Amino acid sequence: MAVTLCVVFILLFFFHGSDGNLSFASYYGDHMVLQKSPDRAVLWGFGPESEQVTVFLSGPVTQKTLVTVTGGIWRVTLDPVDAGGPYNVTASSWSSTATLTDVLFGDVWLCGGQSNMYFKMSQIFNASEELALSAKYPHVRPFMVALNRSEIELPDLIQVELPWFEPTATVLAEFSAVCWLFGRYMYDNLNYPIGLVESCWGGTPVEAWSSTRALQKCGLEKTEDRSLSHIEKNSVMWNSMIHPLLNMTIKGAIWYQGEANAVYHQDNYNCSFPAMIDDWRMAFHLGSGGQTALDFPFGFVQLSTYQKHSTDDGFPNIRWHQTADTGFVPNPRMKKTFMAVALDLPDGTSPYGTIHPRDKQDVAYRLTLGARAVVDNERDVPFLGPFPSQILSTQMYVYITYDQTISVTPSKNIFEICCSGIWAPCGPGSLWFPAPIIQWGPNTIQLSTALCQVSEVAAVRYAWKDWPCDFKACPVYGDSGILPAPPFIINRFAGKGSIWKSY
Repeated sequence: MAVTLCVVFILLFFFHGSDGNLSFASYYGDHMVLQKSPDRAVLWGFGPESEQVTVFLSGPVTQKTLVTVTGGIWRVTLDPVDAGGPYNVTASSWSSTATLTDVLFGDVWLCGGQSNMYFKMSQIFNASEELALSAKYPHVRPFMVALNRSEIELPDLIQVELPWFEPTATVLAEFSAVCWLFGRYMYDNLNYPIGLVESCWGGTPVEAWSSTRALQKCGLEKTEDRSLSHIEKNSVMWNSMIHPLLNMTIKGAIWYQGEANAVYHQDNYNCSFPAMIDDWRMAFHLGSGGQTALDFPFGFVQLSTYQKHSTDDGFPNIRWHQTADTGFVPNPRMKKTFMAVALDLPDGTSPYGTIHPRDKQDVAYRLTLGARAVVDNERDVPFLGPFPSQILSTQMYVYITYDQTISVTPSKNIFEICCSGIWAPCGPGSLWFPAPIIQWGPNTIQLSTALCQVSEVAAVRYAWKDWPCDFKACPVYGDSGILPAPPFIINRFAGKGSIWKSY
């Protein structure tokens, strides 16, 4: 493996610097955003061996750093720079010079996942109106990694799809809608530059974006199915579309993926997804020389919908596993994460298939709320929908107390109960019966358990369907009616610390 990596390194050096000239790595360019203070941005590139390179930062403040090309690579870590710009960045040696112009400092976010993250601005609801707003956001700068795969980890990108650009309707039409809208909403709140790095590929499972190191944590490194397509194989996107970015200092990441894992290694997603997050954090921290936070914030979209009348548990199971089987984030297993619940945003007439809802505005807005609360510590920003804090059961009723004030509309089947006469947990494969909402209060819901007859209620679950409700019409929301309650499955016999109480 070491020999192979060496060969790839030499090939990349030949590709980027075979003319003997100094160059920046592929994902640096005019109009880019570098991570602002208190973090320190990393700059690197290729050059003739042993040459001394002087890196100049010129603009509102100036910096000058001297470094030597070693192994065909030069690299510097800038001193912290406050948000703003523009700056020029020049790397020069005795033989050549490379310059980046119109560089800004702000927050850099990586946007990853599969087709719903790849879903373009030109495809969303009100696309023309949304794209027309691009001119108002010259300091939100996108960049897009090209779709390439590799069997081994690469030090630099094979190809760039969209170099850093000032947003215009024409170019932005091809960029990720969730990524752009998230960045735009963040800019509205922060009012300083936002850099957006799109690196995603439709139809890909989490295993393709995970290193072998991460997969080993879940026993998946050797379980690859020979029938998988080239974009589904273990680590092939990690190697070519994430690993090359590790030297970059980033603020955080957002993620929209999981549909592929509804049919592939579904039962392992409660391990593989948190393991990927942990590994990305460690790898970006080390790759940036400690500049990217070891616990950088990671936001994700809980799966929306696919098939309206499906009885398959694939999507409900993945939604649960996305939270490490907790039901909400952040939680002890997934610290400094935030989630946009999207199960109430179906799109039955999407020309791109119901698995691709066109309302990406609400998705991005909900992600933004999480980022503001978890990342920027805004205490007055609600970002979590209501979740049960206590369950009381009798032979006739189940009483659910939520952790916040709720807004409720009646439903006969959104809640379900599992009836059992044995001391054992229920799962998705158990027999479940509808539990109609009888009445509700400011933070409580009373369910009927009449269908349990002589047996006892052993578990309750909520919204455990692929398509649990129509557009923004789930039965339980927070007090504002904006944030939906996430799905859950809670067992009466969960053991110590259970929120279930009987009387």
